[in-house]
Amino acid sequence: MSKSAEIVRARAGDEPVRLGLILGSGLGHLAGKVEGVAIPYTDLPGFPHVGVSGHNPNLVVGTLEGARVAVFGAREHYYENGRADAMRVPLECLKALGAEALIATNAAGSLRPDIRPGDLMLLSDHINFSGLNPLIGEKTDARFVPMTTAHDVGLREALRESAEAVGVALPTGVYAWYSGPSFETPAEIRAIKILGGDAVGMSTVPEVILARFLGLRVAAISTITNMAAGMSDEQISHEHTKAMAPLGAAKLERVLRHYLRGMA
Repeated sequence: MSKSAEIVRARAGDEPVRLGLILGSGLGHLAGKVEGVAIPYTDLPGFPHVGVSGHNPNLVVGTLEGARVAVFGAREHYYENGRADAMRVPLECLKALGAEALIATNAAGSLRPDIRPGDLMLLSDHINFSGLNPLIGEKTDARFVPMTTAHDVGLREALRESAEAVGVALPTGVYAWYSGPSFETPAEIRAIKILGGDAVGMSTVPEVILARFLGLRVAAISTITNMAAGMSDEQISHEHTKAMAPLGAAKLERVLRHYLRGMA
């Protein structure tokens, strides 16, 4: 077992975690709803030292709606230090804690007129538009991870059912990973749209790849904070992202709570 997992078990108990949850920009309040123990990333060897405002770098392990969860209040993005594998140790820790599945969330820009700021989008697939990969440098043949069903069909169906049950629209779409930290140009957005992307953001894809490498089932949900560059007249900024994220976060919390009740 990893040193980080040993620390977590010592502080939060030995009961296995059933699900991991990564929170995107503006979604950190969900970690505060967990009945459990908050452990700063700085106390966990190998965890990233996150430097993005709008994120809360604690791992919270405990119970939410009766389910044992591990909630990552922050992620390190590629653009912070140029490391696509920055979340490998946290996800290895999650696996060591007994989890079988991961739900990743993010803030994203929409390329579709029917998916607006404040809406949610369930990822049906993704495009690695950056071309980067967190498994570069892995020495074993396990690096050749099949990605045909990277976004687990069963998890997606369960989340769709939960959304319907609580009256939240949850359209599906393809998410494109752009490295950041600068936002995309209108020409890049047009290119992503031609390739089949429905939303664009600066995270999630590396975590999906790492989670599949570790044998975790994965689903991901975007909270739409803006229309992508050239899709509207609004000014895109990180402050705008943080300001708009809570609109979708309230809906996302309802969906996740219903889903977790079904797990308990």
